[in-house]
Amino acid sequence: MTKNYYVTTSIPYASGTPHIGNVIDWLYADTVARYQKQQGFDVAYSAGSDEHGSKIYEKAQETGVKPEEFIETIVPAIKKSHTLINSDYTHFARTNSKQHITIAQKLWKQMGDDIYKSTYSGWYCVGCEEYKTETEVKENNGVCPLHNKKYERLEEENYFFKLSNYSEKLISLIESGEFEVVPENRKTEILNVIKGGLNDISISRPKKTLPWGIPVPGDTTQVMYVWFEALMNYITVLDYPNGEDFKKYWPTDLQIVGKDNLRFHAAIYPAMLLSAKLPVLKRLFVHGHLTSGGKKMSKTIGNVVSPEDIVNKYGADAFRYYFLRHVPSYADGDFTWERFDAVYQGELANELGNAVQRVASMINRYQQGVIGEYPIPGHDTEPYHIAIQNQQFDRALEWLWELVKGLNVFIEQEKPWSLAKEQDESHLKEVLAACVGDILQIAELLTPFLPQTSETIQQIFKDGYVHNYSGVLFPRIEE
Repeated sequence: MTKNYYVTTSIPYASGTPHIGNVIDWLYADTVARYQKQQGFDVAYSAGSDEHGSKIYEKAQETGVKPEEFIETIVPAIKKSHTLINSDYTHFARTNSKQHITIAQKLWKQMGDDIYKSTYSGWYCVGCEEYKTETEVKENNGVCPLHNKKYERLEEENYFFKLSNYSEKLISLIESGEFEVVPENRKTEILNVIKGGLNDISISRPKKTLPWGIPVPGDTTQVMYVWFEALMNYITVLDYPNGEDFKKYWPTDLQIVGKDNLRFHAAIYPAMLLSAKLPVLKRLFVHGHLTSGGKKMSKTIGNVVSPEDIVNKYGADAFRYYFLRHVPSYADGDFTWERFDAVYQGELANELGNAVQRVASMINRYQQGVIGEYPIPGHDTEPYHIAIQNQQFDRALEWLWELVKGLNVFIEQEKPWSLAKEQDESHLKEVLAACVGDILQIAELLTPFLPQTSETIQQIFKDGYVHNYSGVLFPRIEE
């Protein structure tokens, strides 16, 4: 019987080109999806676009088009960013689709008495699409630090969700491990938030204030709060409740989010699922943020990094390698062009690319391209598998790179060129075959991380011969 696996990522607002934080979400999800496929799972990987809310409504007004027209100019850019890094999703949720709207309204009704109407007064940030506490507003002097916009004082009649009903159940699920939150510091952080007390939350906006949203069932004067209905995309994309995909893949095995999404995905979202009488997600992986040159990325500072600029210069697999190995998945990481170039030249071009090039060239030169039988390496790969299963992608690649370094040491020690000169054909054949065995194991283990490189290597050393060898895996990049 085929095992199923469902991995999901938070979806970006369809208000502009995705930033590098979004792309890293997808990179992690795609790596997990490819790995689980290798392990024999039938994998669903869901991505998507968040298409409602104040931010999109305002952007549409600025450009003089309807919101439904505006999002159609952005969604292709989101999909293009996936293609850019070889993010091979199987499902793409669109929150303005008929399917999402219909199911979101069904789920709203399922939450029953946990949803009630009341008056709310508070400080609102359009950029964040959420209300802020008095403490936050005071600490930030009335201006959102993320969007450099003043908070708006609003008093509205809204619908509320009884989040306060679910504190004890959430604590129990997280502490028991039934709902895992990793890494440990994020688990501690969210438990402290929940134990500090969860307040009921506003989950709608008046339609007269925000015409662009999903209508609240039975109340034409209100639309659902964007982040509330957007959290439902992981279910709606599977066509809940009767769709075959929902029956097959739910509940989510792994949800991937950045640390700024912790509260939404570790408290509010699972509470919504509990309210709707649905199984909660199994595991939430919360990754850190990326800085550039040690500073937070900012258009004002001018240190914003474009994924497209990196991929266009170095290629998709180089992008994947740097952000999977040199940005720790459990903490914040940093990017500089100098560091990226050093990693590309030193590790990809020199250590991996050079090893493949040397071995293929020597087999062509000394053995007319014939590899012959090669041994299956006896490396214990358990540390690699454990690291990936724990979403410690940097550690998995660090372990794998020890095999790459070991291969280079072996080549230098055995000196196949000297064996050829001495006409020790038997030992030469044995050494080069051993090299190929190691290279093919490395290629297989690289599949989730560097899919193009893995495929290229496996095609070079196929069926006992060197094939279609172009000479360079990672060409030198000149400044």
